[in-house]
Amino acid sequence: MNIPTPHNEAKKGDIAKTVIMPGDPLRAKYIAENFLDDVYCYNKVRNMLGYTGKYNGIEISVQGSGMGIPSMGIYSRELFEGYEVNNIIRIGTCGSLGNPKSSKIANSVELKDIIVAKSVDTDSNYLVSSNLEGKILPECSTTLLDKLESIAKKLDIKINIGKIFTSDVFYKDISGLIELSKSDILGVEMETLALYANAKALDKNAIALYTVSDNIILNKEISSNERENGLNKMIDLALNLAYECEK
Repeated sequence: MNIPTPHNEAKKGDIAKTVIMPGDPLRAKYIAENFLDDVYCYNKVRNMLGYTGKYNGIEISVQGSGMGIPSMGIYSRELFEGYEVNNIIRIGTCGSLGNPKSSKIANSVELKDIIVAKSVDTDSNYLVSSNLEGKILPECSTTLLDKLESIAKKLDIKINIGKIFTSDVFYKDISGLIELSKSDILGVEMETLALYANAKALDKNAIALYTVSDNIILNKEISSNERENGLNKMIDLALNLAYECEK
């Protein structure tokens, strides 16, 4: 793959070996401007902003992935393959599935809780289309998970570790969500399958964290202020994990 890649104007060496990836590029900008020192913007192509800076003296990068499996599939692959990134830490929001008739697992997470995706279920054909069906298991890096658990314990931040559902459809039929709530799914989002698949296929490391922003079945959501505070807690976890990867 040529450098720069088709969707990233960074030069070789501009991007750190560990990248934090929110879906929203403006969230990447927020993290860069509020948590990193000596920051520079390495990508503005399609407004998918990417920054490199220092956290406690250690160089890390933060870049948006966009929404959905196809977008995450493009940006994570180009980072892994084109820029020799070793670790991608996805941060985002997800919907929970708890309801009075669902399983204990679905009811175990509340609004504002943090979920970590150990594995992924999906309704997407991404694995088939990428010729990865039956060849890889879309799971997080055990190395990153072990580090994250240790950091969460040190910071006294509760994390819920389990299976996430990556959907191709945002406006999913409620009956399908109710069926999912009866399984071992902790939450629903739209990007992680592609990230984990690319990481496994390319022998790289990836992990995904989410703040529960809404309960899709019960039509509940956190306020904008709660969302910001909750995301900051998740960002703190991700930054400390990136630091541990790079120090």
